[in-house]
Amino acid sequence: MAKKTYVLDTNVYLTDAESIMSFSNNDILVPLKVLDEIDKHKKRQDVVGAQARNTIRKLDHLRSKGNLFKGVRLDKGKGIIKVKSYNPLCLPDDLDLEDADNQIIATALSEMDRSPSRKVIMVSRDINMRVKCDALGITTEDYQVEQVVAKSDDLYSGMAEILSDEQVIDDFYDGKPVILDHSGLHPNQFIMLVSNSNPKKAALARYIGSDAPIKRVHQISAWDTRPRNKEQQYALNLLMDPEVPVVSLIGKAGSGKTLLALAAGLEQTLGKSTYKKMVVTKPVEPVGKDIGFLPGTLEEKMMPWLAPIQDNLQFLMGDDKMTLDMYHEKGQIEVEAMTFIRGRSISNAFIVIDEVQNMTQHEIKTVLTRVGEGTKIVLTGDIEQIDNVYIDATNNGLSYVVERLKSESITGHVTLMKGERSKVATIAALKL
Repeated sequence: MAKKTYVLDTNVYLTDAESIMSFSNNDILVPLKVLDEIDKHKKRQDVVGAQARNTIRKLDHLRSKGNLFKGVRLDKGKGIIKVKSYNPLCLPDDLDLEDADNQIIATALSEMDRSPSRKVIMVSRDINMRVKCDALGITTEDYQVEQVVAKSDDLYSGMAEILSDEQVIDDFYDGKPVILDHSGLHPNQFIMLVSNSNPKKAALARYIGSDAPIKRVHQISAWDTRPRNKEQQYALNLLMDPEVPVVSLIGKAGSGKTLLALAAGLEQTLGKSTYKKMVVTKPVEPVGKDIGFLPGTLEEKMMPWLAPIQDNLQFLMGDDKMTLDMYHEKGQIEVEAMTFIRGRSISNAFIVIDEVQNMTQHEIKTVLTRVGEGTKIVLTGDIEQIDNVYIDATNNGLSYVVERLKSESITGHVTLMKGERSKVATIAALKL
């Protein structure tokens, strides 16, 4: 098969710093303007900034192996990567050369002139960029981040409803071992056994495995916080179980996912001393404003993103800010942005990562591989509220974890269906 040359748009590198390794033995052409665009993002304290910095490091490593102008082989069995500029005469007069996208297009057109026998393909996540390329006769493709599900509705919910004989339900309530041999269930999946003769008779249980009895789902509380519906009851059972060190919760605004996670963390850190400390964090993904526009030190810049977490903690402390500050000072509660957490190895801690839907697959994998001994990690988020423009509901880090780890006995997941914050919040989440 003839080799091709792929020209990657800036947004591809900002989506995945490993993207240059994804094109088999074909060559990669990096427009000089793309390097300039990546440089503008490198100081951002969010996931995009991290991808920009990783891309720069990767290119610097390649530079040490040769000359990027002449071309450097990416790896054994891979193609060559080059950095090139453009011939301004290649761009039609209709397009403004001051525009960054047009300079990248001009680079692709220049390469088509230099190598007429080689197929040149523009890869971009920008729809309008692909339309412009198509209009100019440039073959174009989207960069497909791995989709873990075809659509968000197909995502594993962590729950199932099973019709059962009434006698089985009676045996379950009597404390007799009930084993379900059900190939479609996953470890730590919650099931509602419903009588096939009386739909009003049901039992809530947690599936452990095909060779183990199902477990009763008891009504429990954490830090004076009680579940208000069965999904919250499921979630709290997972959060309070030290045998399940990885828990993921998905739910719309006001469903209680963050509050339950924090309540369970406080109960097991300050109440039962199961863990030495609680660490709460979230990726910095600005909505409307970039972090650079906020005044103050880096810590002060982070506070607007961490404020919702602080609000929840203060609420759980009975609005006692002094007590909360005391636990902060003693190091039993840490609230930090993902920027400070990344790279640390944290042991014997209860970690809550909020807004995980804004993390990429690579980022959440990096975080999970840093979890130390005796640590429980809780991932929360709403896959319908993604602020990172480079990912969506089918390929974000939270969906990735839910689908890839659903068959592991050390993980558990619950999708919270019902809003409990207020009637206004529930209606807004559903209707707006």
